[in-house]
Amino acid sequence: MHKQIATIGFYTFIEALRNRLIWAVILIALIGIGFSGFLNEIALTESRQIQLALMAAFFRFAAVFLLATFVVSSMLREFNDKGLELLLSLALPRAAYLLGKWSGFAALAILIALLFGTIISFLAPFSPVIWWTISLLFELWIIAAFSMLCVLTLSQMMGALSAVIGFYVLTRSISAIQLIGNDPVNIPSNSQQLISFLVNSLSAVLPHLDEFTRTDWLLYQSGSWSVLLALLLQAAMTLLLLGAASLFDFYRKNI
Repeated sequence: MHKQIATIGFYTFIEALRNRLIWAVILIALIGIGFSGFLNEIALTESRQIQLALMAAFFRFAAVFLLATFVVSSMLREFNDKGLELLLSLALPRAAYLLGKWSGFAALAILIALLFGTIISFLAPFSPVIWWTISLLFELWIIAAFSMLCVLTLSQMMGALSAVIGFYVLTRSISAIQLIGNDPVNIPSNSQQLISFLVNSLSAVLPHLDEFTRTDWLLYQSGSWSVLLALLLQAAMTLLLLGAASLFDFYRKNI
């Protein structure tokens, strides 16, 4: 089974290279460098900090969007071309297929995170760049796993991508939503208590991606290895939940 997972992961990664996704990543990197350099020239004060902050934010969003788009399009193309049915007609467990696909996407995420982290390293100290790059990698792994779940559940390009974007926006803003929902200034009521309970329950299940890949690590060196370890545990728990949901949904399908 390990060999099957490695084989599927390898060819998934090769597919990304043949689809010229790396060229798209390089193009995004050049756009980010050019745009942040332009803002660096017109900024009156703290030009380097502004350039670094905008470049890091742009690279983070671009990495998530590119990876999610590739995961959704790759899996849907395989479904529509009946490639999945061919694979499952062999002696291949469905769990091996899902783990193999995710491992290929995870390898692609490593490449994207390393490329963007290398560019960031020219503007920021070494240790914060390491924290930022590793955290971006954790974030991309979560997005890849959720994108796979959306493909298995929705089976449509626009629906799956919309769900991934909604998930990303929600996980990036869940802490702010929780803070608003638990505002002690407002007079408590039954509806407010219900909303607060729902928000707190949602916050307990969802990953807090607003804590990942923070720009202030690069600007003020405010991160640490202990913070990164906490993010690793959060990412591992999220991946286990998403993997279990994907396996459950995949095994119940009649293919």
